[in-house]
Amino acid sequence: MALSFFDQFMTPVFLGIPLIALALTLPWALFPKPTTRWLNNRLLTLQNWFINNFTQQIFQPMNTGGHKWALLLTSLMVFLITLNLLGLLPYTFTPTTQLSLNMALAVPLWLATIIIGMRNQPTHALGHLLPEGTPTLLIPVLIIIETISLFIRPLALGVRLTANLTAGHLLIQLISTATFVLLPLMPPVAFLTATLLLLLSLLEVAVAMIQAYVFVLLLSLYLQENI
Repeated sequence: MALSFFDQFMTPVFLGIPLIALALTLPWALFPKPTTRWLNNRLLTLQNWFINNFTQQIFQPMNTGGHKWALLLTSLMVFLITLNLLGLLPYTFTPTTQLSLNMALAVPLWLATIIIGMRNQPTHALGHLLPEGTPTLLIPVLIIIETISLFIRPLALGVRLTANLTAGHLLIQLISTATFVLLPLMPPVAFLTATLLLLLSLLEVAVAMIQAYVFVLLLSLYLQENI
């Protein structure tokens, strides 16, 4: 029983072929496409409103150099939200519970911000490793600490997203299993457990959206430091 709880995080395989590529490409087919009509439908209007507000909130503090990343980060935000929300449906697979996928998204984007900072303003980028006014004796120690914290950033991005989604899925499965076990034995307790399961599911919807937003927000902050 303990091992079966983690079976939901295994990549689905069909005829020996991993289906994670299909799970990653399917969300793009669900997004509403722009039309040539004068008026858009409600779903497309809602999508455009969300993208416009998100783009303004993320890129308003940046200078014009960071606006080139608007399309990439906005697409990543919508993509992560869709993957996280689809993973809450029954009998579905959540690719963002895989640490390898999250690291594959976090490391290249974090490294791109570092490269941009080192290419455009290397003195300012290296200046983050040593705060101004540091005592002479603490300079070597602070440089080592800041360097370690710099390289931990992509790991923190990937682990945060993986851990939050994995914990939520495990809690939902544990409470749903308890509900089915308690239903024939203690129906009132099972009803309370089902209510808790409903509230937890609503919480996980919020967590799925918040974690996607935090992932992109931290990337935008790293970009803002280096432009």
